[in-house]
Amino acid sequence: MTPEELKRRTKRFAVETIRFHRTLPRTEETRVIGRQLLRAASSVGANYRAVCRAKTDSDFIYKLGVCIEESDEAGYWVEILVEAEIIPASRGRDLIREADELTRILVASRETVRARVRRRRTAHESKIKNGKSKIVQTHSGGG
Repeated sequence: MTPEELKRRTKRFAVETIRFHRTLPRTEETRVIGRQLLRAASSVGANYRAVCRAKTDSDFIYKLGVCIEESDEAGYWVEILVEAEIIPASRGRDLIREADELTRILVASRETVRARVRRRRTAHESKIKNGKSKIVQTHSGGG
């Protein structure tokens, strides 16, 4: 999946979550949980756009971590709505699945970059080892 495709997918996830939120019952529980869900789901795409502008691998890895946390959290809030019997499982299934898939894609991307960073570090380590060199310090005991 290209970065542009993932940008579109994360934006679609936010839009679908907004539409889903509009259908929730108007209770205090859904008001609180719904806001958490909206915040997390919309944050995935916004933060992924920041990932695409990362200046270093470390910055990329860190920002992907934020996306991973937010997509996982969005799935969590829908699971709560289902398990609290606020909505039927069938209504939350698609959002839970998409949150899980996004989380998996983002984790895989992060691990790919982490592996590349490790390979680069290993390649830059010095290959020259001098195991014969021993510096022996002697002390003459004088004063």
